[in-house]
Amino acid sequence: MNKKLLISLAAVLLLTGCGTATLKNGEKVVAKMDGKKITAESLYNELKTQGGATVLTNMIDDYIVNKEIKTDEDAKSSAESQIKSYKDSYESYGMDFTSALANAGYKSEDAFKDVLILDYKKKVVAENYVKENVTDDDINEYYKEKIFGDIEAKHILISPNTKDNMSDEEKQEAEKEAKKEAEKIIKKLNKGEDFEKLAKKYSDDEGTASNGGKLTVTYGAVVDEFWEGCVALKDGEYSKDPVKSEYGYHIIYRVKQKAKPKLSKVKEDIIDKIVEERISNDSTLQTKALVALRKKYNLKIEDSGLRKSYNSSIKTALSSSTTENSSN
Repeated sequence: MNKKLLISLAAVLLLTGCGTATLKNGEKVVAKMDGKKITAESLYNELKTQGGATVLTNMIDDYIVNKEIKTDEDAKSSAESQIKSYKDSYESYGMDFTSALANAGYKSEDAFKDVLILDYKKKVVAENYVKENVTDDDINEYYKEKIFGDIEAKHILISPNTKDNMSDEEKQEAEKEAKKEAEKIIKKLNKGEDFEKLAKKYSDDEGTASNGGKLTVTYGAVVDEFWEGCVALKDGEYSKDPVKSEYGYHIIYRVKQKAKPKLSKVKEDIIDKIVEERISNDSTLQTKALVALRKKYNLKIEDSGLRKSYNSSIKTALSSSTTENSSN
């Protein structure tokens, strides 16, 4: 719809050079019927109220974003990957992707690709905006609270034997059985049996069972329950009670924890994480970033009606997103 509106607005603005009829006051006539003439000015004014500010904003952002962010291989690769995903999805339903593009108002796949590239650039603009507002205090706080040395550990996973067609009661019973099995293994450990041999025999974690349950545990890369289970142990200790997670029941043996990496080595990673978290938690950030860019380029909307509509749309976008965030 916006694309069609853009074409319509552009057509109106070009009418001065076309062979259209002209009224005595100089206005161009774009259509007429018995008792009525529609002028370019009246059509333009009507289009302004039906999404004109949105079209204008898109034109502004297209220019600014393309000036700020170059089309690099990452942008192209991202767009191509999305197109492939769309194609695969349409083909899986027996639908024609080219027809779908045409129905959506795109002249070609390349035109759609350009839109996806622009979306990618807008994402980069938002990331840069957030990154510029990350302070040393933010970095230091993240480092203190969320950066830890990796933990060398071993674990045994006992997963409940559940199936999709089970009733809730049956699933609960399977959970109980898994927990009992894990508790039996802990009793074996209490009697001095070898952890690695038990892991090879009983663990349902196919990725680690064959090597005795050995793994390196990195904060943020495992479920919270597993990390907390590791942190609660001292080097050389194992879980006295099964640790429950979405995967089942874990018995964890903590070997040792490595030293925390120096801030200088992880600073850039921390900034990236902060940016990622803020964008994920605040849906207004891309709007804020684009508004900031428009101010940087000294945007002035001369038409009072469009200016009022533009200001209203920005206010609505920011307030509605804030309301959404506060309710989550």
